[in-house]
Amino acid sequence: MKLFTHKGLFITATDTGAGKTLISGVVAKLISQQGKKVGVFKPIATGCRTVKGKLISEDAEFLKYCCNSELALDVITPIRYKIPAAPLACEKAEKKKVNLSTLFNAYEQICRNSDFVVVEGIGGVKVPITSDFDVLDLAKALKLPVIIVAKAKLGTINHTLLTIEAVRRKGLLLAGIIINGYDEKTVDFAEKTNAEFIKKLGKTKILAVVPDDKKTNMAKNIVGRKVTDALRKINWLKIK
Repeated sequence: MKLFTHKGLFITATDTGAGKTLISGVVAKLISQQGKKVGVFKPIATGCRTVKGKLISEDAEFLKYCCNSELALDVITPIRYKIPAAPLACEKAEKKKVNLSTLFNAYEQICRNSDFVVVEGIGGVKVPITSDFDVLDLAKALKLPVIIVAKAKLGTINHTLLTIEAVRRKGLLLAGIIINGYDEKTVDFAEKTNAEFIKKLGKTKILAVVPDDKKTNMAKNIVGRKVTDALRKINWLKIK
């Protein structure tokens, strides 16, 4: 399916739990506050809960709230699974195929109804969506600049540099790195120096270092001020 080019960002991560849903939601909110109609898209969600016989993604609910989207959750996240696992594994376990046409049709609908789109990937860049299509392939198809969300903890240099390498090898435009969950109270030597070495060795930008904010509660649609302040400094509309 040939997709038309749209203004936006593809937000991925070094792995699950890095905080890309939080970052995606806040970025979408900040852009919408600049007078843009923002579309949010989480193509696939696993680990969904069942409500009245229907699978609901909490991540999709948060993204929808952040930009006050008028679109249905079914459009924001067209493919959903109950089991918390890679889509390819869920497909086999739940006997429900990943339909890429459904995914791309939803994306087209979001683009038609927005000035700017924020796409959140699933897991890391090599997570398999089908047997021959992974998150990197999805980012390639959407033709959006990529932002990598990385954890602040020990080990993130390795994970981040590997992700940077994979993104560039695919021919994608890397907009930069966001380090998330920086603990200002218990910060250790690794956390203090991670950003410096990722920037130097990865030859990339560190867009933001986002503090861990205990006031953030995504289930209640609450984002701590420290998170918002760290991301507000960036002009998201000029990222390329």
